[in-house]
Amino acid sequence: MGSILTNFFIYARKSTDDADRQIRSIEDQLAEVRELAVKHGLNVVDVLLEKQSAKKPGRPIFNQMIERIEKGEASGILAWHPDRLARNMLDGGKIIHLVDTGIIVDLKFPTIAFEPTSQGKLTLAMLFGMSKYYVDALSENIRRGQRQKLKNGIWPTVAPIGYLNDKKARNIFPDPERSPLIRKTFQLYATGLYTLDHLEDAMTGLGMTARTGEPLSRAQYHRLLQNPIYYGTIFYSGEHYEGKHEPIITKDIFDQCQAVIARKSQPKVLNRFKAYLYRGLFRCGECGCFVTTETQKGHNYLRCTKRVKKDCSQPYVREEAIAEQITNVLTSACVPDEWVPWMLAELENDRQNDIASMTEATEKLQKEIQATDTKLDRLMTGYLDQLFSEKEYRARKTRILADKQDITERLKTFNQTHETRFEPVIRFVNRLKQAKIAASSTDAVEKREFLKTVGSNLELVNRTLRFEPRNAWQLVVDSGRLAQRTTAPAIAGAVFVGETDHNHFVAERVRFLTARWIFSVA
Repeated sequence: MGSILTNFFIYARKSTDDADRQIRSIEDQLAEVRELAVKHGLNVVDVLLEKQSAKKPGRPIFNQMIERIEKGEASGILAWHPDRLARNMLDGGKIIHLVDTGIIVDLKFPTIAFEPTSQGKLTLAMLFGMSKYYVDALSENIRRGQRQKLKNGIWPTVAPIGYLNDKKARNIFPDPERSPLIRKTFQLYATGLYTLDHLEDAMTGLGMTARTGEPLSRAQYHRLLQNPIYYGTIFYSGEHYEGKHEPIITKDIFDQCQAVIARKSQPKVLNRFKAYLYRGLFRCGECGCFVTTETQKGHNYLRCTKRVKKDCSQPYVREEAIAEQITNVLTSACVPDEWVPWMLAELENDRQNDIASMTEATEKLQKEIQATDTKLDRLMTGYLDQLFSEKEYRARKTRILADKQDITERLKTFNQTHETRFEPVIRFVNRLKQAKIAASSTDAVEKREFLKTVGSNLELVNRTLRFEPRNAWQLVVDSGRLAQRTTAPAIAGAVFVGETDHNHFVAERVRFLTARWIFSVA
């Protein structure tokens, strides 16, 4: 076989798959098969090169070569090894069938001697089968390695956006460039003010891109927001695993985003109307409708929209009158300047006393984590003993991992230093200074924004502003009343001999509200 009358195609293939990483380059293959062609005086009519895996049927260059052979353009193939022609049984069977029918009269390889006899075709079939087995075994080894990585809490493939692969540690770590943007993505969406389209526009404006440099699509943001990898849990092939990588967000903000996705929140429409100072800030205290603003004779007036109760009796009120009342509200949320240093000193004392209780709480949470680990071990044992189905195993495992993640995040909070634990309280005390600054400011926008910090359920009734102080702000407002000498004795049932007794009483009340209740302020 192999006379000069036989026309040959040279076929060389290389893929980027792991299975072919150690295979010779196309240039090396061509050098050897051309040397073989010269050695045997073979007539080569075309050289066909392909860069694609042969694990699955469907290679375009290979299929074109087969079609051209069936048309009679050539009746032989030159390749470096049979596995260059096929790593799947369908393509391998096609080659053997064409040899069987005489359409292919010769196959030549520098590495394998082939004759179109029954023994030669058996050898060829065995080589194709071995190539298929090699691919399957390699794939199974890769999957086995991935399963082991997952059990160890390691992300098994290319890092998702926001993370990078650490080749030395064989894990992933937050991308310094993109992880802050990932965190911002979750924070914005958790507010409920953004649709996916608005989120895409906002994050693209902040510079969020994929590794290709292209902006992320709406669908990519949708998948990103539902990926638990960002709070420390790996979800892979339908199962959850406890990750050992550093989270980018907390589980709490992830859960907030899932709630927003579930209710398909729509953004609040902004800037559609004239930007009045108090538009959308107040509700009518009589009918509950929003209070709008309109301009008449050069002045802005606030009025009920009357969308529900057409005969609502609430009158118009000038914007300047409301601005004055807001100033009074902020004044009521102020404390004397000398109180703030004293309050901070008392907080430091409470901080020291809190260390012991934090230690006890930490030990309790550590025991709870150990209990969840025990549950996971028992769950795995029960599954291996076939006490329940794989579906039930995965469902239980997901619940236990979620519980463990919650406990771990609580433990992380308790393990922070006591300075960090008291940080919200310190920030609140410093806000007391800001309340006085805002009350005396001439910036109406600053006053409006601080009013939203101090109070909620803002209403207008008979041209009067009503509100509910938020959390500890209620106590600050009360302390303002308490600081009045005419009010304090009636509340406390006390008789003050002098200014010192009065100040001491007020100071003790402020210490109580600051050191004991301000933790409710987020």
